[in-house]
Amino acid sequence: MKVKNIYKYLMISLGALLLGSCTSTEVDSDFDQNATDRLSGRKKELNDLLLSSAEGWKAVYYTDSTQLGGWTHLFKFLPEGKVDMASDFTIGTDIDTKTYRSQYEIQMGSTVSLVFTTQNRIHLLSDAGNYPTAALLAKGYLGDFQFYYYGQKNGDIIFKTNRNGHELRFVKATAKDWTDLPKNVPIIKNITGDMFSPLYRLLETNDGTAVHKFDFDYNASARFGTATSLDPASRDAYDVAFAFTPTSAVTKLPVEVKGQKLTNFIYDSATTNFVATGTNGVSATIKYTNTPPIITDDYKLFLSGKGNPQIVLGYIAANLYSAPTTSDYFRYLINKVNATLPANQSIARVQIYFNNAVNGTYIQYQFNGGKAAMNHLVTTTEDAVNKTIILKDAGWVGGAAAAAFLKDIDNELLNTKGLYVKKENFKITYSNVIYTLASASSSFRMTTYQL
Repeated sequence: MKVKNIYKYLMISLGALLLGSCTSTEVDSDFDQNATDRLSGRKKELNDLLLSSAEGWKAVYYTDSTQLGGWTHLFKFLPEGKVDMASDFTIGTDIDTKTYRSQYEIQMGSTVSLVFTTQNRIHLLSDAGNYPTAALLAKGYLGDFQFYYYGQKNGDIIFKTNRNGHELRFVKATAKDWTDLPKNVPIIKNITGDMFSPLYRLLETNDGTAVHKFDFDYNASARFGTATSLDPASRDAYDVAFAFTPTSAVTKLPVEVKGQKLTNFIYDSATTNFVATGTNGVSATIKYTNTPPIITDDYKLFLSGKGNPQIVLGYIAANLYSAPTTSDYFRYLINKVNATLPANQSIARVQIYFNNAVNGTYIQYQFNGGKAAMNHLVTTTEDAVNKTIILKDAGWVGGAAAAAFLKDIDNELLNTKGLYVKKENFKITYSNVIYTLASASSSFRMTTYQL
């Protein structure tokens, strides 16, 4: 056969094949059927898995460990699409670990996914109106309630999240997991602290030969903290993203000290510290302290007998009550005073006149509602070692008996260990310089304007 004839027959055969592939629906139909069967099989596989664990499943859900910690969730899947769920999610000081029932579905799309279809604990992480930091405004906690099924590994169920494709593992839960979940609460509260807890946190690392100190800034709502070296020559820093157990705070982001990755910070009730211990003397410790990480000499501007001019520092309730540097304990004391006053009266200002030409130094309490101001005369001394200014009683104008209702807040200003004074680098509402006055012995801190 001639070459051109062979070529002609080949082209005719190829055309017939192409025509057949375009007009026949048999292959496409078989493919669609196989895909549907495959997804249906995966759907049944996942549902059987979810129902197979007598005590359900446990997941520590990190929605974004670059800025958020993790939340422990427990799930017990039941017939007819029901699920019992509990978690240690926190809103403010409320930590609800009770179990709630809702609905779930296994849905088929491009893949098989687990969807929690009615409201339950997992949905708290996807609520855009509830956000832990300014950066997450209108984004919430970046959580999901739909999870794509990616199979099994070593008995775990592997999912990927809908929102950002992060892996989420369900591990088989035990009865102990359910009874232990409420035991996370004291640990969460211990690292969060309350209004009486010292104001400052430190992270200290020990490499076996030397201790290194870091200012530790922790956001309890986000369960995320950043530690920055207090050594001006060091650029070392750590981030921690905590989830909790009945005994410890566990960070997904390790604190690496001398090549050792420390993750499990165990709570020490005797010291109230959280300690992660390595080998050969290596450790990392999170601790509370009443001493600021950085202590300034700013207090010297207010001492008497040093040639200092009059300076007035004033807490103005209308502007500074909600300031981030105003401590909860200070607010508590303000509220306590206000509760003793008639309904139309409240503290408007707490002002300290330093080095007044007539009266020397004195604390003035001003009130809303027509009540007259009250003045407490004081003298000043310094603790040069600890860098605090100490205010000492020199009598009330008009007598001390009339000022009994101010006793608690006044005692904090006159505490014998003194006050740390710090000129802040931010402004609030007005252009006035901001100073904070913090007790050296309690969690009292008052935010003031220089007036």
